[in-house]
Amino acid sequence: MSKAVVSDFQTNLVHEKSKNRTAKKVGKVLVETFALLATLGIFGIPFYFVIVNALKNTQESSLLNMDWPSTIHIIENLKEVLAAQDGMIVTAFFNSVMITGFSIVLLILFGSAAGYVLHRKVGKITPFFNFLILVGLIIPPAVVPTIWVLQEIGLFKTMPGIILIEVALNLPFTIMLYRSFMVTIPRSLDEAALIDGCGRFRLYFNIVLPLLKPVSATVIVLTAVNVYNDFVNPLYFFPGADNATLQLTLYNFMSMYMTKWNLLFTNIILISIPPLILFIFFNKKIVAGMTAGSVK
Repeated sequence: MSKAVVSDFQTNLVHEKSKNRTAKKVGKVLVETFALLATLGIFGIPFYFVIVNALKNTQESSLLNMDWPSTIHIIENLKEVLAAQDGMIVTAFFNSVMITGFSIVLLILFGSAAGYVLHRKVGKITPFFNFLILVGLIIPPAVVPTIWVLQEIGLFKTMPGIILIEVALNLPFTIMLYRSFMVTIPRSLDEAALIDGCGRFRLYFNIVLPLLKPVSATVIVLTAVNVYNDFVNPLYFFPGADNATLQLTLYNFMSMYMTKWNLLFTNIILISIPPLILFIFFNKKIVAGMTAGSVK
């Protein structure tokens, strides 16, 4: 085979590889563009619908279309939402923040401690506790027996009662996250601390807990969104006008005969701002905390 034939063959091979790379790049760009457009369509269109109707008056918003309003009424709508039911939304915001904040603190303390113990102290009883965690994820809560228990211990319609309910419902998933993340913390660190005279509690609070910041950030975001947006549990276990949470304030603008859609959508925008801000600050740590420990 002559050198010219070999050279032509190599040139054609290089061209084919270049074409394949170009085709792969074009295909990747097309797939990413389609995914971006699909995401914008799925999430952007409903968000635009809510915003547009929050800018309208009662008559225009009753049409429930996506047309731009003839006049902007966002200031009037905000004033009416904030003044509804003697400023119920302010009380509801305080209740929601208190429930969410205390639930997060308790979940981080108990969830991290339980995950640490289940990972470090492996014994014959460990599978039983793992089974209990799995049961907590699968079996739904029973409303009537839970209300009866809360009434018997004097926690029904109380802030501590609803906080304990939220903690109990979110604790199994939190324990699983912390237990998985504990794989990334070597046991030699515990042994070295104990040899240096560090006690168990000091070891956990001063050494182990600070190393759990990535998964703690994940727990904060997921729990905050879950508890903050919870509608069913406050409705059942924390009833009363003074105990209203933000999700229950949506009922202020809904009735049997008429719904003020402009005020309802304005209320939705107001109660969506805190989780959105939280997600913006912690979104980079969510995936890291979820996937940490999956590969040892």
